[in-house]
Amino acid sequence: MSTNPNTDDFFATVATKSDSGALRGDYSQADANYVVAQNWDSYTPAQHALWRRLYERQARLIPGRACDVFIDSLKALDVSQGIPRFDRTTEALYKATGWQLVAVPGLVPDHTFFEHLANRRFPVTVWLREEHEFDYIVEPDLFHDFFGHVPLLFNPVFANHLQEYGKGGLKALKLDGLAYLARLYWYTIEFGLIQSKEGLRIYGAGILSSGGEVEYCLSSDQPRRVPFEVERIMRTLYKIDTYQETYFVIKDFEQLFNDTAPDFTPLYERLKQQEALPANTLLPGETSFAPNR
Repeated sequence: MSTNPNTDDFFATVATKSDSGALRGDYSQADANYVVAQNWDSYTPAQHALWRRLYERQARLIPGRACDVFIDSLKALDVSQGIPRFDRTTEALYKATGWQLVAVPGLVPDHTFFEHLANRRFPVTVWLREEHEFDYIVEPDLFHDFFGHVPLLFNPVFANHLQEYGKGGLKALKLDGLAYLARLYWYTIEFGLIQSKEGLRIYGAGILSSGGEVEYCLSSDQPRRVPFEVERIMRTLYKIDTYQETYFVIKDFEQLFNDTAPDFTPLYERLKQQEALPANTLLPGETSFAPNR
């Protein structure tokens, strides 16, 4: 068995996903699972300072906007003062939910990503954005992966859902269902909203790590906020370079887990016979949650 990843097909795929087709990160030291050493000692004082500024900005924005589970876990992680060590976080995370963090050089192939999730391993990018990317970055970096995703891995229900998503991803690859499953990930794990007694709250990592979308998704009159429904989500296109035009709202993490538990095979076949919906669609009879005030 080779100890190095075969990147030929992967690089060709990524070339269609970004403006330049260029991958960030050093893949030369990755093993067959695209895992690398974090090399925490190699981060510079400037990078730790940038992490602190990113953390401080988001920490000011999320109270009253992020879900309580996220805020509580983020505080417990205690990573405000510099780039975290993945091994230390893994010690606590494994005790809580049996998950581990694995360092990766950047984006990884779909099959590899799903394999990691299915085995309760969450890939975290080792490189941090540069100063000029403070407000916007195309590819997910260390801050997005860790700050946005890791806190919710301490929640057992959410953690179990993510593992099942990984298993479902491996199956979707064989059923030509990846596009539909990608939409589910996008509108939940990355850009999901959740109900609370105090109003709508955020659990999606793409929002929680964003300087502008945290407020926009909850307070703006422009986007639609639609009740969570799996088939509806899988039909809906999304945009990667603007704020979302539609957000999907779950009642709780139990709904996310239970509603995504059934076999998607017949759903994929049905979706292949339907046209995709534009990102800003509101279907007849569909309600949209009012913005928080």
